[in-house]
Amino acid sequence: MATTTAARTPSGALALLQLMRPRLWPRNLLVAAVPLAAGALLHRDVLLVTLQAFVALCLAASAGYCLNDVIDADADARHPTKRFRPVASGRVSPRWALALSALLASAAMAVAWPASSLRWVVLAYLVLSAAYTTRLKGEPVIELALISAGFLLRAIAGGAATAIPVSPWFLIVTGFGSLFVVIGKRLSEFVTSGPERGTRSSLSGYTESYLRLVLGMAASVTVAAYCLWAFGLASRRVETSYAALSVVPLVLGLMRYALDVDRGRAQEPEGVVSGDWVLQGLGALWVIAFWLATMT
Repeated sequence: MATTTAARTPSGALALLQLMRPRLWPRNLLVAAVPLAAGALLHRDVLLVTLQAFVALCLAASAGYCLNDVIDADADARHPTKRFRPVASGRVSPRWALALSALLASAAMAVAWPASSLRWVVLAYLVLSAAYTTRLKGEPVIELALISAGFLLRAIAGGAATAIPVSPWFLIVTGFGSLFVVIGKRLSEFVTSGPERGTRSSLSGYTESYLRLVLGMAASVTVAAYCLWAFGLASRRVETSYAALSVVPLVLGLMRYALDVDRGRAQEPEGVVSGDWVLQGLGALWVIAFWLATMT
């Protein structure tokens, strides 16, 4: 009864909102990548369906976060910062968290349902998220692939919602770029916490040298695929070289992010970007170059 009453108070409502992790919703802006690359994002119809995809993915992602916090409550309680999460700290009961997860998943499907292609992408995301959380998050390598696939599905959702064809190079860059970020997060966790603290079971299956090796592999594939796309675009549009120029801030941005990973600062990727003005500047330069490449 106390938990039920607390959930109805302003502080309880705030805890439920925190459980949804709205600060991570910007990750779902990946849905705009396909229409942006096609130069169609500002068309009214395209913008509306892209917004629809964004809302659906935000709801689906929050459903996964709620389920994850219930499954990980004991491990989170041993973590220096995750112990303050609503379920781990006891501010939200597991029953309320599971109910919210089911509600958010249903809402995500309801938002996505009018768009026939988008609904299947959102459903695939929900299934993948549930499989990762309940069964596969402790499996080394597999868990990296599943998290990266989640980001890839976000990007695919933008193409599915707008009916814009998705380039194979775009899929490779998005997939391995997200893999680079995920591996960097694991490496930062390994460097700062180590596998012995039991806060993430998959860490015990890795070594630092292995994570550094696959981090380099992911970065190499990302840069190679992006270069092939950019130089191909530049060769077809002889009047502009913005696509080729965008390679420079991209590579420097990956290098800067890798430095933050090496220092153990990339446990929260969003925090890395918001706290590193050099990375922000390189990101802005890349966005400008990329935008000019798609609009000229």
